[in-house]
Amino acid sequence: MTLELTIRGLGKTYPNGVRALAGVSLTVPTGMFGLLGPNGAGKSTLMRTLATLQDADTGTATLGDIDVLRDKDAVRRRLGYLPQDFGVYPKVSAEDLLDHLARLKGLARRGERRDVVSALLRQVNLWDVRRKALGGFSGGMRQRFGIAQALLGNPALVIVDEPTAGLDPEERVRFHNLLAEIGENVIVILSTHIVSDVSDLCARMAIMNRGEVLVTGEPAALTRLLAGRVWQKALDRAALAEARATLPVISTRLTGGRTLVNAVADAPPAPGFAPVEPTLEDVYFAAIAGRLEITAVAA
Repeated sequence: MTLELTIRGLGKTYPNGVRALAGVSLTVPTGMFGLLGPNGAGKSTLMRTLATLQDADTGTATLGDIDVLRDKDAVRRRLGYLPQDFGVYPKVSAEDLLDHLARLKGLARRGERRDVVSALLRQVNLWDVRRKALGGFSGGMRQRFGIAQALLGNPALVIVDEPTAGLDPEERVRFHNLLAEIGENVIVILSTHIVSDVSDLCARMAIMNRGEVLVTGEPAALTRLLAGRVWQKALDRAALAEARATLPVISTRLTGGRTLVNAVADAPPAPGFAPVEPTLEDVYFAAIAGRLEITAVAA
């Protein structure tokens, strides 16, 4: 039986009145699960809550038979976490710091710890630089080290928050391959605002905004919801404001000195709009704009 993370009605309002989570409900199976949303959507609050770093006001969360909100020690024994801001000791080598973190994780026997550290450094392709100070690591190397520490203790749940932000294309691909390998056997929640990270990696996903889950499902199935409903036209900048005000526009992007406008409608929203194949990015923008009517797609 595969492990599931079940979240029901999770709510969180901060003392300043900001409602970060508004009744979030999700079922996350084993494998890669993408949590997509803009900055401020509530993704990091949800991740910190699941990682036992803060409390929710309402709702429940269970990892198998573990009560995530109440039995925090049990969760931490099965959790690997790579937060958005992951600090390291810059003068310490990757090998020494991972060994130290392994001791904190409960790996007391020196021989066992040495084997685990070596295996993880090889898995994340840092073995050749294991004695290099972490302060000299590139951003991608640091993120891969972050994954290594998150995998200590053979976790059943791995949470990674905005892991590819700022990585160059080569490191991003390398990191994607590493996440895909990890996600074969455990629950991996990938929280990001980068649509292509989710489309490349995740079999299931959810889109969040303003503390709410707007849509859940398989990326391909969600994309099919917009089949025959996405229209595109190139507009001059002068016409853009009127288009935004009068048409069901979901996104715009500049190309060749003109702006390509994507709109969602059952028929061409105005003369000159041509049909285009929908993408997961269209799904994302349509959901954020409130133009994706179905809120869940079954597997």
